[in-house]
Amino acid sequence: MEIFLARTQGFCAGVASAVEIVDQSLEKYGAPLYVYHEIVHNTYVVADFKKRGVVFVESIDEVPSGARIIFSAHGIPPLVIEDAKKRGLKFVDATCPLVTKVHKEAIKFSEKKHEIILIGHKGHQELTGTAGYVDQDLLHIIETEKDVDSLDISPDKEVAYLTQTTLSVDETAGIINKLKVKFPRLIAPLRADICYATQNRQDAVKDLAKFCDIIIICGSPNSSNSNRLRETGANEGVESYIIDRAEEFDIKLLNDKKRIGISSGASVPRWIVDELVDAIKGSHPGAVVHSFDNPEKNIVFPIPAI
Repeated sequence: MEIFLARTQGFCAGVASAVEIVDQSLEKYGAPLYVYHEIVHNTYVVADFKKRGVVFVESIDEVPSGARIIFSAHGIPPLVIEDAKKRGLKFVDATCPLVTKVHKEAIKFSEKKHEIILIGHKGHQELTGTAGYVDQDLLHIIETEKDVDSLDISPDKEVAYLTQTTLSVDETAGIINKLKVKFPRLIAPLRADICYATQNRQDAVKDLAKFCDIIIICGSPNSSNSNRLRETGANEGVESYIIDRAEEFDIKLLNDKKRIGISSGASVPRWIVDELVDAIKGSHPGAVVHSFDNPEKNIVFPIPAI
């Protein structure tokens, strides 16, 4: 048996930055430390911080006046920041810089009075955050190609679109192509909104799918980018699974497999991947592990003042 690790493993730069912000804040100020929403979508990162005194909240009202709070990597609406200031909260914004870029484009399109179509998963924290930067009179949220048909916008208007960064490139391609047909004056963002980490991980899974018999994605159930990776493998015609921890995976599924591909979401600690590899090697002694150079190894985002 051979085990092939996708060339992208461990935290992306945005997640690494957000986790480091919480780590440094705990070290400097101690507990309790409040975080608005889960800092990143990974069960074990969140559980570890809870053990260390982090309190995750879904509303600013849950935070005592004057307390310290960190905003999650997914981004937040500007109204939340205003509420935090009104309540005298000390806050650090851990929003991923690539998500912030989308927020800036939302503001730009709103100022130009373009109708704005936001492509993403309704209810996802990133989508909610980005939507807050769009003029609400101009906002249209869609999830599927079918939703394009129900958009009540004149085809003569200049229409701009933005996408949730963690969506699959393949998933958005059909929607965007349909928008181009319906709106001849469609305006795209200056740069693709799919972040480099999402793109790299999807490309790495496609590479694994070329020669692997099965693909296992390490990622939590509520992680959008992890779920898109499983879908990417399945869409390439390879049996694909997503697991939170190695113990969830049924090793019997490998009985007739020779080449095992393993990848992970952008918010998954590397030790979870290592744990899965050890479990497979434990049941299949002699399995050979192949790894590749990570294209993101030198990408680091600056940490704001804590």
